Amino acid sequence: MPIAIRPTVLADGRELIYFDDADTTLSPERKPDLRPLDPRPETATMRQDVLTGEWVSIAASRQNRAFLPPAELDPLAPASETNPSEIPDNYDVAVFENRSPSFGPELPPDAANPPHDLADLSSLGFGRTRTSVGRCEVVCFSPDTYGSFAGLSESRARTVVEAWAHRTEALSALPGIQQVFPFENRGEAIGVTLHHPHGQIYAYPYVTPRTQRLLTSIDQYGPTLFADLLESERTGPRVLLSGEHFTAFVPFAARWPVEIHLLPHRHVPDFAGLTPDERDELAVMYRRLLRGVDALYDDPTPYIAAWHQAPINVGRDTVRLMLQITSPRRAATKLKFLAGSEAAMGAWIGDLVPEKSAELIREAIERA
Repeated sequence: MPIAIRPTVLADGRELIYFDDADTTLSPERKPDLRPLDPRPETATMRQDVLTGEWVSIAASRQNRAFLPPAELDPLAPASETNPSEIPDNYDVAVFENRSPSFGPELPPDAANPPHDLADLSSLGFGRTRTSVGRCEVVCFSPDTYGSFAGLSESRARTVVEAWAHRTEALSALPGIQQVFPFENRGEAIGVTLHHPHGQIYAYPYVTPRTQRLLTSIDQYGPTLFADLLESERTGPRVLLSGEHFTAFVPFAARWPVEIHLLPHRHVPDFAGLTPDERDELAVMYRRLLRGVDALYDDPTPYIAAWHQAPINVGRDTVRLMLQITSPRRAATKLKFLAGSEAAMGAWIGDLVPEKSAELIREAIERA
């Protein structure tokens, strides 16, 4: 049985989509959301930093989001009589529009100043603002309040990959969206405010600063940058896992104590371009990598898992889908903090030799 996709809406009009495992035991019927919800907040406003040209979304409504609630009030758990959560029924994987988004839909009275296009966004001037038109979604990996992607079954991990692919394609088709970014923050040391196993997807109205720098590197090096990078790494000492379709490695110039990159063997711009076989392998390999990261020490390792994808209107033939896992954990009881050089100047200093880091992660993957 294929993975089923069941869209619906929440009480305030936000979209909710259930993704049922291929081997699900759930009924296709879902309870409606009957909560008396307030209207959606006004969409945030972006301000341009004239010193860098970058855009900063000022999203004051995020101050009201849940912060480490008790398990019985988990807002991502299936709703109950005592917990009117964001998801009205039981589920395998669920995706819904964030209630306090950094980027949101055009809503009156804030619809008069959206970004016009990339040329408009690249112009520079004092006091420039635009409505933060975009979309932020929450991806719930499981109905369980505690756990992580590493603890999912193979079938459930595959459902999450399918959800990422489905949402990447759908969000890329929305007006004004320039880039789609799935990611997962794990652990309080990263700043996580909900223990529930989940990730997020941001659909930006601009091309992110990191990707702009990548596009500049491709212009300087040439269109085969990713292919040549992968060929170089696959024969080097920092490979962690290699399959038929993907290879994972510690990068040559790793910034973080734990940093892992994963690339597909062929050019694929985003999740939506992956074949079913590639999605199958990715679900298994990604879960195995995270289990290795957790096995580095005696307790779970905090991390950010960032899925870099090609922008929607530029770089489709040259920017390749890439996973980047990073953790500030440099020892069992020590974290790397972004102090003066990294935070203020963007001048990084690595704490571990990348080849040594690769050795430690390979050993952890074997233990896991």
